[in-house]
Amino acid sequence: MGGVLTGFGIIAVVIFAGYLLARSGAAGPQGQFVLNRVAFFVATPALLFYTLAHAEIATMFSSRLPLAALSAFGAAAIYLLLSPLVRRGRTRTTPELALGALGASLLNANNIGLPVALYVFGNYAEVVPVLLFQLLILNPIILIVLDLGTSGKVTLGRVLSQPFRNPMVIASMLGVLVAVSGIKIPDAVYEPFHIIGGAAIPMILIAFGMSLHGSKPLAGGEHTGEIILASLIKVAVMPALALGIGSLVLGIEGPELAAAVMIAALPTAQNVYNFASRYNVGLVAARDTVLLTTVLAVPALSLIAALMM
Repeated sequence: MGGVLTGFGIIAVVIFAGYLLARSGAAGPQGQFVLNRVAFFVATPALLFYTLAHAEIATMFSSRLPLAALSAFGAAAIYLLLSPLVRRGRTRTTPELALGALGASLLNANNIGLPVALYVFGNYAEVVPVLLFQLLILNPIILIVLDLGTSGKVTLGRVLSQPFRNPMVIASMLGVLVAVSGIKIPDAVYEPFHIIGGAAIPMILIAFGMSLHGSKPLAGGEHTGEIILASLIKVAVMPALALGIGSLVLGIEGPELAAAVMIAALPTAQNVYNFASRYNVGLVAARDTVLLTTVLAVPALSLIAALMM
């Protein structure tokens, strides 16, 4: 329980700092845009490479990997199936639908998941397979959809080359390659990635906090139904899927199952907003889904911890 509150306390303080920064005007009119771009193209790729390059192979490819995939794809499919019921007759573009499905399935395994794993379970092992799945499978799929849906150019070459043109996917692939191959890289080479990667989460959270200034989060509007749907799927349906798939299909039980269910209940990752900002689509829905799931995840995680641990 303490780990849950610690993780959420950290993220709340950094987001609030971003809000104050925007309110003061110190970052200028382009501050939020610049932070998002630096996070997307530089800091986050460095963090992903460093994290995956240092991960244990046995941990990365444990039974929690297929569980992460099945529960995430299940949550995304449920969102796509139910979203027409809450659109109020409005047509959504493919990138908007993709971001909505991502909001219902991409969990904050990094800046909330890692602290929760450390303080609740004592190590990062429970989160690494989820990170691996999201970085190497789920994120590339969504980024391909966003790239093609916003560029208007759909060719076989563009589809096949997209993962190799995205810095986050490239960094993830290289990190896994280093971990699997056992290549020994000097600490002096790793250290720049460590330093730059350390800025990724603060940048994303500060940019997110800046986006709250001058706006009215969760104030209603045409996206309200989709925001609520994605949020409920993320913090309630996805943990239920993890519980059912983990126990009935994969035979996971005990503390390992409890950890998987808690991780599935983590709020939507700030990267959903980062992607929306990068491609300039679905910004309001992405921002409010991240915000609402962050609020709802606290009681959800507390309930799961009380029932299963």
